[in-house]
Amino acid sequence: MKTFLLMAVLTVLLVLVGGFLGGQNGMVIAFMLAAVMNFGSYWFSDKIVLRMYKAQEIQPTDNPELFQITQELAQRGSIPMPKLYMIPSDQPNAFATGRDPDHAAVAVTQGIIRTLSRDELRGVISHELAHIKHRDILIGTIAATAAGAISMLANMAQWAMIFGGGRSSNDREGGSPIAAIVMMIVAPIAAMMIQMAISRSREFLADEGGATMTGNPLSLAQALRKLDAASHAIPMNATPATAHMFIVSPLSGGGLVKLFSTHPPMEERVARLEAMVYGTAVTR
Repeated sequence: MKTFLLMAVLTVLLVLVGGFLGGQNGMVIAFMLAAVMNFGSYWFSDKIVLRMYKAQEIQPTDNPELFQITQELAQRGSIPMPKLYMIPSDQPNAFATGRDPDHAAVAVTQGIIRTLSRDELRGVISHELAHIKHRDILIGTIAATAAGAISMLANMAQWAMIFGGGRSSNDREGGSPIAAIVMMIVAPIAAMMIQMAISRSREFLADEGGATMTGNPLSLAQALRKLDAASHAIPMNATPATAHMFIVSPLSGGGLVKLFSTHPPMEERVARLEAMVYGTAVTR
């Protein structure tokens, strides 16, 4: 429901900003350009991101335990067995990609294999399979398309004011140029904040779905604690554009950065998982 409401707000924002800055034609053009770019990325997301992190596909003989865990959980989740990849990185982390459950892949780092116990690894894999089952790559792409269209509209309006002698289409129609400038600045920021909020809501759902899949929320909670600590201690050459895909963000930041974070606070994620077992979070 939260995801639905956020997507609705993002859609309304696109319509309002589109009408104010670019008019109907400008809004359609911006949306189409954003859709082409984002859905092209969505269709080839597995190949793009796996190549970016130098992930290599592995076979059952390379890591029998990982294959056994994934196959068992995929059967529990009633989804096809995804391809498995190994990322040459010491930071323990993992992500899922692919345009749908029939074309999905789960990638884990070398560091996560060395760091987690079997139960903790089951928790991580179940989280990634929940992303696949929930089609979160598609949801994220739709959100990115709307947010991208809003940013394009703001850029188009800025160029129109520069080359139009400081007069936007809104100004020529009698609108306030100051309001147009404010809209150009505020709208892209608001769209990005909503997009990040959607990403955080999907992480909560993947935690819950993964914990239900394994029947052991505490193993995932313990895995998240270890991964969070390691992500701050062991650097990873990750890009902000793909950081949202990992189970814990490979990037760090605080303060205002949290408003634009793709992941919820780790304490809240752990507390929600503990509440699935104890009813309330464990006090420490």
